[in-house]
Amino acid sequence: MPSLTPNAPHNPFAALAPLAPLVLVHGHPFDHTMWNPQIEAFSATRRVIAPDLRGYGASPAALDTTTPLSRFAQDIEELLDEARVESCVLAGLSMGGQIVMECCDRFPDRVRGVVLADTFPTPETPAGRLARNAAADRLLAEGMRGYADEVLEKMVAPYADADVKAHVHRMMTATDPRGAAAALRGRALRPDYRPLLTGLTVPALVVVGADDEFTPVSDAEAMHAALPDSTLQVIDHAAHLPNLERPAEFNRALTDFLATRIDTAA
Repeated sequence: MPSLTPNAPHNPFAALAPLAPLVLVHGHPFDHTMWNPQIEAFSATRRVIAPDLRGYGASPAALDTTTPLSRFAQDIEELLDEARVESCVLAGLSMGGQIVMECCDRFPDRVRGVVLADTFPTPETPAGRLARNAAADRLLAEGMRGYADEVLEKMVAPYADADVKAHVHRMMTATDPRGAAAALRGRALRPDYRPLLTGLTVPALVVVGADDEFTPVSDAEAMHAALPDSTLQVIDHAAHLPNLERPAEFNRALTDFLATRIDTAA
């Protein structure tokens, strides 16, 4: 049984086109529907794969108490094998961006470009490890709703569209607390990805919401400075999920990146 559930429609004819497949890696505590605007926009012209990570969405519940980012990256690699995808563009948001960095370390020859959205490469601090493990304990004890209520207007801006807020809240409350807790414990153990970024030779797009409190613009600017070949896009009037809050602006940045930096090199 595969570890991930792809759960994303794609145009079967796009798989035959000479355009790089696009793999979308969601953040915590969401599922593949986080990428609905991008699936709709890009699946007509290229193959789009948007899995539910293990322990999230329709994928099997987490059996281990800790899911390190390396385990998620291994799952992505196995999914690419199963889907017969030799190389692709990897796009990840927040935790998904850190999984993309781990993928670049694990199978760099299969990565044609990366999109790092509202994420950061630094390792966890001692205080952060304590906080993540405490949050994992809380989710197991109380479930997801209280956490979802508390962080909703940090995940998306307070002024975000009501339907977007409702979608984000549904994703969070539908997440299995066991999967979310295991991922939190795994992220607490993450390595320092900054040396990896400085050696990354493929094109990169760094995206961040201007009002993101979790990963502020300064984090994106630091990644942009560290990457040898990158473009930075700050999306106004958005917080931690600009792909949902401002899909037109996000999709425009992604379209330009794919057209000018990826597809022309095919």
